[in-house]
Amino acid sequence: MIDSGRPVDRRAFVRGLASLGAAIPLSRVSRAALGDSLLRVDEVTIIEFDDAGRRGKTRRVAKLVKSDGEWRTQLSPEAYVCTRHAGTERAFSGAYWNVHDRGVYRCVCCDNALFSSETKFDAGTGWPSFWREIAAENIIHGAASHGYTDSPVYCRRCDAHLGDLFDDGPRPTGLRYCIDSAALRFAKAP
Repeated sequence: MIDSGRPVDRRAFVRGLASLGAAIPLSRVSRAALGDSLLRVDEVTIIEFDDAGRRGKTRRVAKLVKSDGEWRTQLSPEAYVCTRHAGTERAFSGAYWNVHDRGVYRCVCCDNALFSSETKFDAGTGWPSFWREIAAENIIHGAASHGYTDSPVYCRRCDAHLGDLFDDGPRPTGLRYCIDSAALRFAKAP
């Protein structure tokens, strides 16, 4: 497993498997040893949620992969920089840092449900903050780097960079997901 703090892109993964295949025939490697996600990088498991935050089905869906040009066309310039190049918007400048309505925060790139308004809190930082994700299956946690207590957070469906996770949040989890508004689309509860 490559631990670079970022998800492995498809090409790097295939090259890695090819080099692994030279040493160990893939047919001899068990599914349990590699994990289901490593064998099927073209699909991911997510949990669906409606806009009121009610849990739906667990589904295997296609991993959403687009070219840089397609992302640039789909997203606003700020969303593109934040989600595709791990940028950060200025504090107190995003659309959702001070929103208190009920609903679900979804990925701006693929509409995957990420956070519920039920777990949003005011951390005083100027970014939307949450003490828990809506479902662990919908998010990927990157590795902390350079001695920091934070780690990057990504959307499992499309690998969009969402923000960072800190260990200085409120109870019951003690976590603070510090997320860029530009990485989110808020779906207000009906």
